[in-house]
Amino acid sequence: METSYISATPFPCRFGFRILPRASASASLLRRWYPPSSLRCFASCDQQSLNMDRKMLIMGMGFVGQFFAHQLEQDGWEVSGTCTSATKKKKLEEMGFDALLFSSDDHDLDLGSILPLEYATHMLVSVPPVAGLGDPVLYRHQHLLQSRLICGNLQWLCYLSSTSVYGDCGGAWVNEDYPLNNLTESAKARLAAEDGWLDLGHSLGVSVQVMRLGGIYGPGRSALDTIIKQDSLTAGQRMRETRKYTSRVHVADICQALKASINKPSLGKIYNVVDDDPAPREEVFTFARTLVQEKWPDHIKQGTLPDDGESVIQKKITRGEKRVRNDRMKNELGVRLLHPTYKSGLQSIIESMDCPFESR
Repeated sequence: METSYISATPFPCRFGFRILPRASASASLLRRWYPPSSLRCFASCDQQSLNMDRKMLIMGMGFVGQFFAHQLEQDGWEVSGTCTSATKKKKLEEMGFDALLFSSDDHDLDLGSILPLEYATHMLVSVPPVAGLGDPVLYRHQHLLQSRLICGNLQWLCYLSSTSVYGDCGGAWVNEDYPLNNLTESAKARLAAEDGWLDLGHSLGVSVQVMRLGGIYGPGRSALDTIIKQDSLTAGQRMRETRKYTSRVHVADICQALKASINKPSLGKIYNVVDDDPAPREEVFTFARTLVQEKWPDHIKQGTLPDDGESVIQKKITRGEKRVRNDRMKNELGVRLLHPTYKSGLQSIIESMDCPFESR
């Protein structure tokens, strides 16, 4: 079957992204997303032949994407996702997911062969931005994305951003309307990515929203895991130890917010997705250590987390100080947090953990 494409007039965008070429999809994915009765030329746009079941395409299937995909499949969704290496693809396939190789950095790949683009009813984007470019997928593939999606079934589009866009606010409480000043290059890239995906959603006439996530934790990725591994902290982790406030969110609550936004679609809303307790990192690790020592006595060395020098701990790091509000997420999406504080989240994680020391 030959595939034809429709050219499209570039839509207005504040960031002037451009496009380059495409990636590959498996035969099993083709059969799953394209039943024989509905295979067609992508350019026909014949809505009578489309399978309108709920189909989620996750661009960037990392920690959040995998957790969300598991939940969606339990709810009867068909889920496909992209990754950047053959190793990651194999791992995702072993987990039961349809995985597509796609790296926006590889100029030899082609976005045009990501087949679910036309048939996806929902699309979640979790691709890190690049300083100076914004979102790398939009930078290289914006016009092709629009021409592929405008003829498809897309109803809902969401971009996962970060509360880092607020920068240092001196510890103030900030909401989605807080003025953004003196931004770092990484924060500017995040904002460029946000605007790019919002512009694309508006041009397509679909529900589009941005989720600004706090520090993400969950099973296999939390202060508990750092304590259990007993590895030395990285320089960045040691610097963050001195922060007075850190907004965070359990991955299960991120999924709650995503599902709520699917049920209550918006045209361009931005939501902070964080818990109610922007506690200091040191406090979180102290609590995590206590939980581990209570459940598995004598396995953890006494004292604080290892570090490479007292001078680092004594140095006050103020960059990034803020407390992020989640009122809009609660009031407009109706989200009731499963884990409103880090204590609830870490307690739930350790209760589900098998002893990690048995194999040592």
